[in-house]
Amino acid sequence: MDDYMRMSERTARDSLYTLSRGVVETFGDVYLRKLSLHDLQELYAAHEERHGFPGMIGSIDCTHWKWKKLSEAVASQDLWIWHAFFGVVGFNNDVNFLDQSPIFDDLLNGKAPDAPFTVNGNVYKYGYYLTDGIYPQYSTFVKAFRHPVEERDNFFKRRQERIRKDVERAFGVLKVKWHIVEHAERPLDLESLRYIMYACIIMHNMVIEDKGRIIAHYILTEPRHVQFQPGTTDYLHRVVDIQDANKYRQLQEDLTDYIFYGNNNDNE
Repeated sequence: MDDYMRMSERTARDSLYTLSRGVVETFGDVYLRKLSLHDLQELYAAHEERHGFPGMIGSIDCTHWKWKKLSEAVASQDLWIWHAFFGVVGFNNDVNFLDQSPIFDDLLNGKAPDAPFTVNGNVYKYGYYLTDGIYPQYSTFVKAFRHPVEERDNFFKRRQERIRKDVERAFGVLKVKWHIVEHAERPLDLESLRYIMYACIIMHNMVIEDKGRIIAHYILTEPRHVQFQPGTTDYLHRVVDIQDANKYRQLQEDLTDYIFYGNNNDNE
């Protein structure tokens, strides 16, 4: 833009920021929307059919950008990015990033719909994300076994690690598709960076829709409002439910049995 349009460096930066903000404010409600019950049900069905994981929302991971920022994202099998959060390295890292992330805010305050599912005869209240080993043992995360011994555990570990690469593939496509994501050379304030990154993610999701690969098609729904304020009994009950390590282990075992024995029966 500097050479072709004879624009000054400052004008080019201001135009980039204005464009990014316009994309986010115009299209964000659809292409970077919060998950609705309809979205969750379609994701559940698609991930069980394609991956064999009932109740799976997507895969979650963090990545370091060359901007010296840390980014967290959730992607589904179609590489649609459902959630993104950006922080500054030094204040956020892989270990404490989750404490700063808003990934569970809507679930805790009741704005996100409850979408229960059943596996191995046990009912679970919330969907889950596939993660790597650094994430905590929450009932909304499913990790691979760290040191599998049994054949079923090894089978589950291989399957889980292969499938959670969806989010890594989404990161890779995003970097290839938008040059600025991988090669931002000029220092920008955090607000500007967020608008630019969200704009790139929104346009990434637009391309997925345009190619006809999306799992969850947009349906206009009534917005949900906060039902549980922080500190209230209902809110704290949800915190306990999400951070319940026993439920995490039970879900991991149920999924392992479901996937291993289900595949063996299919093969037979």
